[in-house]
Amino acid sequence: MHAAGRESYAAALERLDEYAAGATPEQLLTVADELLDVAGLLAREVGLRRALSDPARASEDRVGLLRGLLGEQLGEPMLELLDVLVAGRLSVRAELLDGCEGLGGRALLARADRAGTRAEVEDELFRFGQIVAGDSALAAALGDRRVPVAQRATLAESLLAGKASDVTIRAARVALGGFGGRNIEAGLTRLVELAAQRRDRNVAYVTVATSLSDDQEQRLGAALSARYGRDVSVKTTVDPRVLGGVRVQVGADLYDGTIARRLAQARQ
Repeated sequence: MHAAGRESYAAALERLDEYAAGATPEQLLTVADELLDVAGLLAREVGLRRALSDPARASEDRVGLLRGLLGEQLGEPMLELLDVLVAGRLSVRAELLDGCEGLGGRALLARADRAGTRAEVEDELFRFGQIVAGDSALAAALGDRRVPVAQRATLAESLLAGKASDVTIRAARVALGGFGGRNIEAGLTRLVELAAQRRDRNVAYVTVATSLSDDQEQRLGAALSARYGRDVSVKTTVDPRVLGGVRVQVGADLYDGTIARRLAQARQ
């Protein structure tokens, strides 16, 4: 997001956090569902997204349009959140959709906060993403947009039942729906990062040839936390193809010290 879009999103996020502090788990799920439903509507209706983010319109007009269209379908808490987002200065139309989706994802994850399972949900989403990425047939089945989301969600739920929390299963369904036009793997990655952000952490994606010991993973996490000045959540993938060494990605920063990379450089 551009600076103006980030400011609007931050204001709406602050309002969401205020609401979440006093909301019941059921209310949080309702707000999450409503926000994600609105995001789906914005993704489908380009004209509506354009009108609600048009800088030539006064903010009061955009809010009035929103409430006129959706006021009878949505609860007041959700309308207040969208008021803040729509009234802000969005630099590009995609920021409205991204902001609405981000708020919906965070409302869903706030439910995990209440249950004290935020870290577990983050890990469960990451592990499910690994399973999908490692099985091309499963990835194709879950990512087939020609098949209704409900049908694909049944497959995902059958894989996660008894192994993941209700919030994780619900979040997986969100990823199946596209989550910003992304495929399921990218949607799951975004949800992992939203979960980490709620814990005020960065995410480090670490690829190694063999599993790290708990001590090695803790030492790596501590070193990355010191480098970035905040806690870092380490997510490890074992890939024998890297042969040895470590590959670490934190946001746009990539540190690749794998043997496979060195061999590729030598061949070049």
